[in-house]
Amino acid sequence: MLLEQVDAPFSDDQYIFEPKIDGHRLILSRINGVTKLYTRHNNDVTAKYPELISDGPNVILDGEVVVLDPETGYPDFELTMQRFQSKSAQLPVSYVVFDIMRYQDTDLQGLPLLERKSFLDRAVTDSPTVCKIAYVDGRGEDLYQAIVARKMEGVVAKRKDSAYAPGKRVDTWLKIVNYSYANVYITGYRKGEFGWLASIYGNDGRLRPAGIIELGVPPAHKTAFRSVCGAIITGEDRDYVYLEPKITARVKFRNWTRKGMLRSPVFVDFVLIE
Repeated sequence: MLLEQVDAPFSDDQYIFEPKIDGHRLILSRINGVTKLYTRHNNDVTAKYPELISDGPNVILDGEVVVLDPETGYPDFELTMQRFQSKSAQLPVSYVVFDIMRYQDTDLQGLPLLERKSFLDRAVTDSPTVCKIAYVDGRGEDLYQAIVARKMEGVVAKRKDSAYAPGKRVDTWLKIVNYSYANVYITGYRKGEFGWLASIYGNDGRLRPAGIIELGVPPAHKTAFRSVCGAIITGEDRDYVYLEPKITARVKFRNWTRKGMLRSPVFVDFVLIE
C-alpha cells in the first residue's frame, strides 16, 4: 500500500500519525515456518537479512527495514542502503512493522486499520531486531514538530478506518515530508533523460557538484530555461552540456548525504542568489 503526499502537517481525530521511517520497504511472509522477505517491487531479499528469520505464527507483515545511526539512534538511509548492497551482515538492521495483512489463517486486509493494529499486537513481540511502530491519535501537528526537531524524515497520517489496498496509492494514507531547502546554481543539463546539474559553493569558495534536479520542474520553467541556456554554454561531453553559473534555483530535498550531496532534490522555483 502506497502513500499520497500532502504539503503540510495537520491534526484530525479520524487519523493516527506515525513517524515516517527512513529505510526501505519490506514485506515479511512467514507461512508454515518458512520466512520470506520481499521489497516493495517483489524482489526476494531473504538472504540479505538472516537476523529477521524466526519462528512464530503464520503472518504477512508490512514495514521498513533500517540501520540506525550509532550516534543519533535514528534511522539512516545511507547506512541502510550500504547494508542492502553489501554481501555481509556487518551493519545490524531493525525491522519496524506498521501493518499486518495476514494472521494465522485470516486475511486481514479488509479490516479497519485499528483492528489490524490489534492483530499486530498479538503477532509481534518487540525486540531489538523487530518492533512495532509507535503512533499518536489525532495529534499530527505535534508529532510533526517533534520529527522536525529530531531532523527525521517526516510523518505518515493514516485513517483509522482504512482497509489495506496493496499496490494502490490512496488518500487514506498520507505522507508529510520534513524537507530541507537550499539555493543552488544550475551548471548544466543532461542530454538524455531530463536533469539539471546542481552546484553549490563549498567552504573553500569553489563551486562543486551537489546533485541532479529531476523532479518538480513545470513545463513553463523548462521552456524558460531552454530560452536562455544556449548563451551560457561552456562545454559538453557525451552525457552533459555545461553552463556558466548564471541560473539559480531553490530546491527542497530530504537531507544532505555524507558526501555533501542533495538527496532527492525537487525544484521549487528560480531565485536570485545574492
